[in-house]
Amino acid sequence: MSTSSAKSVSLRTPVAILDNRWAQLTLGVVCMMAISSPQYVWALLTKPMLAAFGVKLSQLQVTFSILIVFQTFLAPVQGYLIDRFGPRLLLSIGGALTGLSWILASQASDLGHLYLTYGLLGGIGTGIVYVGIIGHMVQWFPDKRGFATGMVAAGYGMGAVLTTFPISKSIAADGYQQTLLHFGVLICAVALLAAQGMRRPPASWMSHIADRLKHAAGVGPSVMLRVRLFWVMFLMFTLMSTSGLMVISQMGAFARDFGITSVMVFGMAALPLALTLDRFTNGLTRPFFGWVSDRIGRENTMLLAFGFEGIAMTLWLLNRDNPMLFVLLSGVAFFGWGEIFSLFPSTLTDTFGRLHATTNYGFLYMAQGIGSILGGPLAAWMHEKTGSWSSVFIAVISLDFIAAFLAIAVLKPMRARLLARPP
Repeated sequence: MSTSSAKSVSLRTPVAILDNRWAQLTLGVVCMMAISSPQYVWALLTKPMLAAFGVKLSQLQVTFSILIVFQTFLAPVQGYLIDRFGPRLLLSIGGALTGLSWILASQASDLGHLYLTYGLLGGIGTGIVYVGIIGHMVQWFPDKRGFATGMVAAGYGMGAVLTTFPISKSIAADGYQQTLLHFGVLICAVALLAAQGMRRPPASWMSHIADRLKHAAGVGPSVMLRVRLFWVMFLMFTLMSTSGLMVISQMGAFARDFGITSVMVFGMAALPLALTLDRFTNGLTRPFFGWVSDRIGRENTMLLAFGFEGIAMTLWLLNRDNPMLFVLLSGVAFFGWGEIFSLFPSTLTDTFGRLHATTNYGFLYMAQGIGSILGGPLAAWMHEKTGSWSSVFIAVISLDFIAAFLAIAVLKPMRARLLARPP
C-alpha cells in the first residue's frame, strides 16, 4: 500500500474521528454561548421596558414565556429538520434568527411588537440552536452523554457571563434599545461563524460506537410517547423548569422588592453581580453533574441535585435581606438547577436510544415551555395577588423536592424495569 493510501486509511479510522468530535464539542459550546443572552439577561431588561411600555410586570413577562414556549414547543419539528437536513444549515438559520430578534425588538414600540420579535422570533431561533446542539452531541458522544450534553448546556448557561456586565453598562449608558441592536448584530455574527463547522458523525463512527453500546439504535417518538416513563420525565422536567425559570424571569423584580438592586457588593452592583455569578454556576453544574451521573447513575444524581436545589432556594429565601448572602446564595441555587439540561437529555437517550435522539429530546424539551408559563406570568400574577414573593418561592421549592422524590422513587424503578426487557 502506498504512503498516501495509508494516510487516507489512517484518517478514516475511529481514532482520528474520535479526535474530531472534540472540535464539534467546542463549536457547539460557542454556538450555545452566542444565543444564551435572550434568556439569561432578560432580568436586566425588565425595568427599562416596564418604564418604556407602561405595563404590568405580568404583561411584560408574557414576552419571556413566548420566547421559551416557541423555543420548546417547536422543538420536535426543529429536531426533525436538523435530523433531515443536517446541523450546519439549520444552526445557521437559528443563529441568524436569534440575532435578528434582538435587532427588530430594538425598534418595538408596543408589547405586541415585542412579543413577535423578542418572544416569537427569538424563541424559534434559540430553539433551533439549542435542540440541534444537544441532539448533535448525543450522537457524537454516545459513550459520554452526560458529560458532552453538560458541556454544551454549560455554554448556554455560562454564555451570559461574558455579556451581563457589558449589557448592564450599555443599558445605563445608551438605553435598552441601542443595547439590543448592537448585541443582536454580535449574536448573529458569532453564531453564524460557529455553525459553519458543524457536521454529522460519519457512518463509520456511528457503526464503531454502536458495536460497543447496548440500546444504541432505539425508538422514535411514535413509540416513546406511548411509554409512561417518558411522561414521568416530562413531569419532572416541568417541575424543575418552573423553579429555575421563575428565578431567571423574575430576579430583577424580586431583587427590587428585597431592596437589593441599589446595593453594592464587593464594590459592584448587586443585581448584575448576582446574574454573572448565576451564569457561571449555572454553566458549571451541567458538565459536573453530567459527569457525576455517568458514574453513579442518572436518577441518583437527580436526587442529589434536585434536593440540593430545594435546600439552596430555602436558604436564599431566608437570607433575602442580606445583600452579600443574596448574591452568593443565588449562585448556589443555580448550581442546583442548571444540571437538568444535561441529566434529562442523557437519561432520555440512554433509555430510548440515539437514532432519533434529537427529535425525541424535542418532545421532552417542550416541558420547559410549560415551566416558563408557570414560572413567568403565572408567578408574577401570584405575586401581584399576594403582594409577596415568599409564597412564590415556597411553591417552587416544593416543586424541587417533589422532583427529587420522583427521581428515586418512581423514575429509577420504572427505567430499570424497561431496560431489563429483552429487545
